Amino acid sequence: MATLEFTKMHGCGNDYIYVIADKTRPADPGGLSARLSDRRFGIGGDGLILLAPSRRADVRMEMYNADGSRGEMCGNGIRCLARLARERGLVSRNPVAVETDCGIKTVTLIFDDGRISGATVDMGEPILEGREIPVAAEGRIIDHPLEVAGRSWRVTAVSMGNPHCVVFLDDDEILKLDGGEFARLGSGFEHQPFFPRRVNTEFIVPVSRGHLKMRVWERGSGETLACGTGACAALVAAVLTGRAERRATVERRGGKLESEWRERGEGANHVFMTGEAVEVFRGQIELAPGELVPANA
Repeated sequence: MATLEFTKMHGCGNDYIYVIADKTRPADPGGLSARLSDRRFGIGGDGLILLAPSRRADVRMEMYNADGSRGEMCGNGIRCLARLARERGLVSRNPVAVETDCGIKTVTLIFDDGRISGATVDMGEPILEGREIPVAAEGRIIDHPLEVAGRSWRVTAVSMGNPHCVVFLDDDEILKLDGGEFARLGSGFEHQPFFPRRVNTEFIVPVSRGHLKMRVWERGSGETLACGTGACAALVAAVLTGRAERRATVERRGGKLESEWRERGEGANHVFMTGEAVEVFRGQIELAPGELVPANA
């Protein structure tokens, strides 16, 4: 048998299983993610994140969704990963440079009485060109009509390294849907052919120009309590459609994230996100022989 050590962490309830993959790593991380993410028969989580060595940055983040598919980026996950790297002595500097599948992101850790309580992430520039998001259309997709679940919606598409579809609502009816109804709606958006690589969908109720309420369906994971890249995409879409200022609180059931789409100065046109990074527990699980391989294999 092989023993896998892990740390369960969350950012605003968006929870992942973290594994330090500097010496050994899962032979099939996608398959392991699907197995361990099961909340009844596994550890439970929105996916698996590997903290791996990097030749280009301080550390590397490899993210796998709860269905085993590979994810490019996770805003809540990267904050927790940076905290884990610092507390386990893998990095000593602050900010932390993290290599992801969509480039190197800078994470500035926030300390409270000497302990890490959260982080601010420079998420980079939003991608607004349709073919680069990608969607099956050219140009910016702003308040674009789209048929899903037998209904016409107005959607705004944004990529924060992963594709997002933002839907603005006049009331909170959809925010109150039961889990089954919301799953059918979210899955309908995720698999709409307009999004060739599937999509994360944010349903947004603007409370004020500085406050957005969000319910999210994540590609490959289903409904989650929060989504960091989704909060950033929601802010960008709200600014593009005249519904918000460039700095806003994005509220989800799991907590609040602060997002800013900087207009000028250092980091102009970059989106910055600030939120908590919480360790829940540590543990180990026995795997079958061959399920762990040398990290450099």
